[in-house]
Amino acid sequence: MIPINTLLAAYRTGYFPMAVGGHVGWFSPDQRGILPLAGLHIPKRLRRICRQGRFDVTVNRAFGEAIAACAARPEDSGNWIDDEIIESYTALHVAGFAHSVEIWQNERLVGGLYGVSLNAAFFGESMFHRVTDASKVALCVLVDRLRERGYRLLDIQWLTPHLARFGAIKIPRRQYLELVTEAMQYERVFDGNSDKE
Repeated sequence: MIPINTLLAAYRTGYFPMAVGGHVGWFSPDQRGILPLAGLHIPKRLRRICRQGRFDVTVNRAFGEAIAACAARPEDSGNWIDDEIIESYTALHVAGFAHSVEIWQNERLVGGLYGVSLNAAFFGESMFHRVTDASKVALCVLVDRLRERGYRLLDIQWLTPHLARFGAIKIPRRQYLELVTEAMQYERVFDGNSDKE
């Protein structure tokens, strides 16, 4: 297991772990993906879905299920979440630093995400969906929560075409580290222990 203090120190200095080839590696990309909290673009169709109440949303109710679902990827799609990562982030969750957003339909977990909250930064780790739009709704819930609580940074590690549609961008590592340093100056509280949204 990766010690909690090691993980937190890594995030503060721009690194995050991934399981690669049977061991944990540390990464700090030259071009870092972030989702500006003021710049989230929500397509009209998704706005309607969020308003329709098609899904139930909880926070930190099923962290273990959420991270396990994120880890359950097809073999050919690559997977950076192994047992050591799961154990390490579960410990971070118990310590109050790792959090999940869960999306439910008919009492079945159908989507969600997890990440790490440290001061005024949230470091998104992974998301999953079992039905269409479930992970997108989780992202909208996360951004709303971070905005309401005055967070300064939402890190997404790498920019993907999927997240670019929501307004995500990539920035140079130096600029990213400046944003992390700034976010560490503010105390914010993410937790919503098992609360229903």
